[in-house]
Amino acid sequence: MHAFSAADLISPAIKRTKWFLFEPFRWSTFLKLCAVAVLTEGGASGNFNFPGGSHSSTAGSATGHSIPSITAPHFGLSPMAIALIAAIIVVSIGLILVVAYLITRLRFALFNCLVTGTREIRPGWRRYDVQSWRFFLLSLAVGIVMFFALLLVSIPFILGFYRMYQSSQAGVTPNFAALFALILPLIPIIIIFVLAGIAIHLILHDLMLPHIALENASAAEAWEQARRRIAAEKGGFALYALLRILLPIAATIGAMIVLAIPALIGALVLAAPAIWLGTLTASATGLSKLLFILFISLIVLVGVALIVFVSLCIGGPIGIAARNYALLFYGGRYQVLGDLLSPPPLVSNPSAAV
Repeated sequence: MHAFSAADLISPAIKRTKWFLFEPFRWSTFLKLCAVAVLTEGGASGNFNFPGGSHSSTAGSATGHSIPSITAPHFGLSPMAIALIAAIIVVSIGLILVVAYLITRLRFALFNCLVTGTREIRPGWRRYDVQSWRFFLLSLAVGIVMFFALLLVSIPFILGFYRMYQSSQAGVTPNFAALFALILPLIPIIIIFVLAGIAIHLILHDLMLPHIALENASAAEAWEQARRRIAAEKGGFALYALLRILLPIAATIGAMIVLAIPALIGALVLAAPAIWLGTLTASATGLSKLLFILFISLIVLVGVALIVFVSLCIGGPIGIAARNYALLFYGGRYQVLGDLLSPPPLVSNPSAAV
């Protein structure tokens, strides 16, 4: 496969997406693939938040009174309540990790669909079982490192804000100049971490994942392969990264502009009867009030279903186009992937796709 520039691959990525989603077209297959694309390309996986410990402390105020520490009795929490909250936190973290792992499996399944041309999710789900688990652990490790790096950099600012909070509790007039001086250095730090997060995301999912999937490469081997290609074509990869970020944003904004008026009309069509029923509910009693509430609930459900449907119809194709764009770009630099993408694979039995 020829190594095209990032700008030249926009049209081929769109054409490949049209072929994949609409030739042939079936609503069930379309919505299924769009749902997978929204889950995997919407950014829901790979971001992990871990609760950090905190230490209570006391400090003398300007008037000599100590600021009380925050303990459980201040919130009226019993040991049982604290244990329940801790259990909920642990279970929540566990559920987040499980969901993140399942989304990682779906990411590999979608990768298999796009490189082989199948519309079936199950083959890729089974084929890349081991690889997806290792990639999940890699993403988790990277997320933990990023979290603690951010926490380490944030410590001076946290302490600064805490000292200002202590001063305000002691009755000292807030020093806005000091507050501005504390916030100002945060801006470049936030920008650096955002750019680093984007770069890591692109390297992991666009460059390293194909090596892990197709060659069962380790994380170190996949990174070395990606690093060598980036070093050999720094300008090309920089332009790719820029377009990889901007193109989905531009497509989403364009879709929102096109759908703004229809969305407003649809909102009015649903809101008018809901408001009318709401006024009737206020004065109704007994069974009639219950029926009005049920009708309002039905309207709300219809509205939510329409929002989900439109989101899938917009976000799905954009996500698949973005993934096709990434595959075509790297396929021109990675022969194993390029051989699978060119020529476009065909489904031997389209009627079997579900």
